Amino acid sequence: MKNLIKLFYVINFFFLATFHSLSAEKVDYLKTDWSFKGLFGKFDRGSLQRGYQVYTEVCAACHSMKYLSYRNLAEKGGPEFPIIQAKAIAASFEVVDGPNADGEMFTRPAKLSDKFVMPYENEKAAQAANGGAYPPDMSVLVKARGGGVDYIYSLLQGYEDAPSGVTLDEGVHYNKYMYGNKIKMAAPLSDGIIEYGDGTVASVEQMSKDVTTFLMWAAEPHLEARHRMGFKAIVYLIILTVLVYFSMKKIWSRVESEV
Repeated sequence: MKNLIKLFYVINFFFLATFHSLSAEKVDYLKTDWSFKGLFGKFDRGSLQRGYQVYTEVCAACHSMKYLSYRNLAEKGGPEFPIIQAKAIAASFEVVDGPNADGEMFTRPAKLSDKFVMPYENEKAAQAANGGAYPPDMSVLVKARGGGVDYIYSLLQGYEDAPSGVTLDEGVHYNKYMYGNKIKMAAPLSDGIIEYGDGTVASVEQMSKDVTTFLMWAAEPHLEARHRMGFKAIVYLIILTVLVYFSMKKIWSRVESEV
């Protein structure tokens, strides 16, 4: 009997998860051309660097990226900041280190080997600063949300006035792409909120695309290497198939001639 009950819960969970997934797929998300899509997809370096700027100047005040180190900013396949610039970026943040010779903790400029600085000391501090809500870590956010990059890209542009008949609690905002259309996070982007160093116009659409590209790289730092490996594997299999075909054809031609 207990096994039947367990089976019932498993089946229910499966159907609920499937229904949730199908519901998410039906949402008509905003579309844009992602340079990293497809077999030959590559990250746009300029977009990655601008996306890091958006994250640092807008998102990092609340959201952490605990799986990234500053050295990743200079690695091949990522934003590829020059090593000197990556060191300068790291040094602009302070981290707690120690203990020193006196047994005391101290602060120092961050190094390339350090993880991205966390906006809050712990989860409770984060909740206290955000009305009880815990801002999720953004390291693998793209992978953790149904809809992936299209969902994040749309969500950042989906803030609007609530339709008539929809009541919002205090501190809650309407977003047509958010599950349930209600979100505690206020619209983080507005036109011209930052100034891009390369002269690109910082529109909400542009910033949404750039920071989403950056988040995609954070979740898939080896994406380009995998694409290259996949292409080589396909070429190898094609050549192997051709060789096997002609080899078998030659072998069977001899068998038929002997018969």
